[in-house]
Amino acid sequence: MISLKDRVAPFAGKPAPTGDMRRTLLPCLLLTLLISTTTLAAEPDLRIQASLQPADTAMVGSLVELHLDVLTDTWFTSAPTLPGLKLPGALVMPSDGHAEHLNQTLDGKSFNGMRYTFLITPNLAQAFDIPPLTVRVTPGQATTELSAQSQPLHFTATQPPGFQPGEPVLVAQKLRFSQKIVNSTSPLKVGDSLTREVTLQADGALAMSLPTPSLGDVSGLSRYPKSPQISNLDDGRGHFTGGQRIDSVTYRIDTQGQHSLPAIELKWWDASSQQTRTAQVPAVSFDAAANSAYKPVFSISEDLKKLGQSHRLHLSGFALGLLALLSAVVLLAWFARPYMHRAHLAWQARRRTRHAAWLQSPDYAWRQIPAQLDGQPPQLGALYLWTRRSRNGLKLTGFGPRLQAFLRACYGRQPTKDQALHQLKESLTTLHSQAGHEQESLATALRPLNPVHEKDFP
Repeated sequence: MISLKDRVAPFAGKPAPTGDMRRTLLPCLLLTLLISTTTLAAEPDLRIQASLQPADTAMVGSLVELHLDVLTDTWFTSAPTLPGLKLPGALVMPSDGHAEHLNQTLDGKSFNGMRYTFLITPNLAQAFDIPPLTVRVTPGQATTELSAQSQPLHFTATQPPGFQPGEPVLVAQKLRFSQKIVNSTSPLKVGDSLTREVTLQADGALAMSLPTPSLGDVSGLSRYPKSPQISNLDDGRGHFTGGQRIDSVTYRIDTQGQHSLPAIELKWWDASSQQTRTAQVPAVSFDAAANSAYKPVFSISEDLKKLGQSHRLHLSGFALGLLALLSAVVLLAWFARPYMHRAHLAWQARRRTRHAAWLQSPDYAWRQIPAQLDGQPPQLGALYLWTRRSRNGLKLTGFGPRLQAFLRACYGRQPTKDQALHQLKESLTTLHSQAGHEQESLATALRPLNPVHEKDFP
């Protein structure tokens, strides 16, 4: 930009301009300053363009390229942020970051930018709508990140001739289909193995769209498939050229004799000649000798016997009914668990209550009397406790002459404790019976005028 000083410098050392010259020079200087300021203040222009190749119609299984052009009238300070794209019924491989540089003139203005490519493979014969795609980027001289959208696009996919709806379709410019056989040993014997590796390469097709070859079971062989290796191919400079799929399976030889791996056919659409073609790898035949030293980990004959028709499980109507009844009982027990748990807790509570009542009963105290009388020294605590619980108060003399004799023997002037104790033990049954009769008479008699309270019991 030319400054005001530089514009005035040519007039230095010259005669001062006249009034007319001043009126002519001043507007020119102001206009130059205004144009310079406007140029510095303008934001860079960002434009997004999208296009399809082919433009309108494609085939199921073919490759459709979506070109996304990011253009600006300045320069890019960093890589743009590209949007994601998902199309129901189609495989979409987003751009890997590689871009093609562009130079275009739009509306009389020069633009430069980059072209990013999305690869689309339709799997269904239908119409596809690509929505506007938003790209964010910060061009040079921009004060903030800018964003712009592309225009919406539309294309229709049709079924190639010779393919039924729903049938897998492979569309390619060129196809290579090969196989490799690797034997574990030579010659082959029972217990040995061989590996069949099938490689499919298709130019102009995504690796994820390549069909799976048929590597099925073979009689007399045990099959052990491996995970396929799927990858895209390029030209060494990052440009996509096609897809590759490698399938591998190992067969273990279980029986001697001649075996054959069947041929594998692959139907595809040749986009170059616009016709249906078939690729094939040939069948593989080999002989396996007997191997007396080989013992399989699992008995093949036993496995076949267990899987035989004669050993199928048959359930009668009675068995099915019994099974249904058991299932109903299990379901009922499952749903009745909360109620059963509450009932169990209530039963435990009642059991504890009955046990506590038993411990407080006269019968429990009566059962303790013989052990206490046999003790050294003998004790009468259980006898007193039984007397109190039997509601007989302190009237121990009401239980017969032998108890009275025992009390006199223990606490009289001339103790004869051992003899009285022996007599008391012999009369326990009579004493218990008399207490029962006394209890009944007390229940039917009138209340005493001076009752003995339980707090006065020993």
